[in-house]
Amino acid sequence: MSGRQLVFATIAVLGLVWVAPAHAAITLSDDRGKAVSLVRPAQRIVTLAPHLTELVFAAGAGGKLVGVTAYSDFPAAATKLPLVGDSGKLDLERLIQLKPDLVLAWQTGNHPGDVAQMEKLGLSVFVTEPGKLPDIPRLLRTIGRLAGSESQAQAAAATFERALLELRTHYSTARPVSVFYEIWHEPLMTLNGRHMISDVIELCGGRNIFAALPTLTPTVSMENVLAADPEVIIASGSLYNDARLLEAWRKFPRLRAVREGQLYFIHPDLMQRQTPRLIEGARQLCAQLDVARHQGR
Repeated sequence: MSGRQLVFATIAVLGLVWVAPAHAAITLSDDRGKAVSLVRPAQRIVTLAPHLTELVFAAGAGGKLVGVTAYSDFPAAATKLPLVGDSGKLDLERLIQLKPDLVLAWQTGNHPGDVAQMEKLGLSVFVTEPGKLPDIPRLLRTIGRLAGSESQAQAAAATFERALLELRTHYSTARPVSVFYEIWHEPLMTLNGRHMISDVIELCGGRNIFAALPTLTPTVSMENVLAADPEVIIASGSLYNDARLLEAWRKFPRLRAVREGQLYFIHPDLMQRQTPRLIEGARQLCAQLDVARHQGR
């Protein structure tokens, strides 16, 4: 036995060899302020909203997803995963059968009773609530820590932040453009300044005409819109598949946006999902506001 071998043999006999744990325990606070602990990075993840599915893939942990909710259709690999219901109604029996060691939930999109029931059954539920643009890179990094894919998550978060900074810098001195963002036509619905989409409008140098309303997604009257007289009207949501609804605005030629032809669609997946793809929607919206900005000189 060599001297080196003898040293290691002696240390082993004395029980002094330190072996690093294969995985370190993780404890993070979710957006409720509740501490969620995992004994190791999650290996079996279920997401309870389409945007959470996208975030997991973007954070480099798509291979650990074992269940998703309806409409989780991006990336394509998500469509092959087992469904556990939708945001309105979960199949808890099916979810439990998937044996997740982490469930990612959406505070305003999932029923509190479902979250409470999952926790009562002993599942680790991490509740998220992305409300502003910086929450997207924050959640990417958080998911990376929870799933053990920190390097990929950090890269995705940094890419998003660079793109965000580029748009913010470009439009920081742009002339403000008043915007009505329509998410539903009958009744007429929009969003207030606390919504992430309002963040995007502001990022592009726009001004949400209903930012001051107290409700996150308020119903407004046509008289309200006429009084505000926005320069641009942008429709999204289910309206994307029905251009006739946007054409309905042409009945109101008094509106500046109608007179000047500043009526636009943006695909809802690029604006209403809190994921890195929101940058694509932001670029479209910024370009649309730029058209109106230069036309209004």
